[in-house]
Amino acid sequence: MNDDPDSTSLNMEIAVLDSLWHEILPDLSPSDDVSVDPGCGLDHGTGASDDVIQRAAAAAFAGAAPASLREGPVELSLVLVDDAHIQTLNNDYRGFDKPTNVLSFAALDDEDILPMSAHAEGPLLLGDVILARETVAREAAEQNKSLNSHISHLVVHGVLHLLGFDHETDEDAEEMEGREIEILAGLGIANPYRNVRDEPTQSGQETMAGSQ
Repeated sequence: MNDDPDSTSLNMEIAVLDSLWHEILPDLSPSDDVSVDPGCGLDHGTGASDDVIQRAAAAAFAGAAPASLREGPVELSLVLVDDAHIQTLNNDYRGFDKPTNVLSFAALDDEDILPMSAHAEGPLLLGDVILARETVAREAAEQNKSLNSHISHLVVHGVLHLLGFDHETDEDAEEMEGREIEILAGLGIANPYRNVRDEPTQSGQETMAGSQ
């Protein structure tokens, strides 16, 4: 548990439902309790993992969470699945019978983003971010990106959805993309929207826009 009063404890539960994810990310661990400094991002001395997914999720929280969520422990789930699994979810919840790269299921709405003292004792659940292995790997290859960079981008994108960001309008999309670029830069990852080579293909843009 984090004892630093100036940082937030972010617990990340990782569920690996497709074992082939371990070939992509051999450092995966089932969970991590990471200290997030609101001003500086990750506190590497209090449990921050070198795992790609955990670092991206923690960076997204540090770079975008409102002050009201920084007053106590919060928790999110990261679920790693295959294309068949995410296709079922995409069909059941969104009516699209096809795989997608990432889905986010937020546990909070605007009314829930209150000071932590207004909530019951215990961690506040942000929601779930779900990634599909085959689609993520294919997109990285098609877009000439490293797999770790693309995974990091999708995790950041998914966590921002849990924090209330969306891309339903051009203005909202511009704000969300700008925040993604800023967070990824802090991880040493280039702007994924910078040029045609780095941008998603047309189908990839539709998939990204389909994230919940």
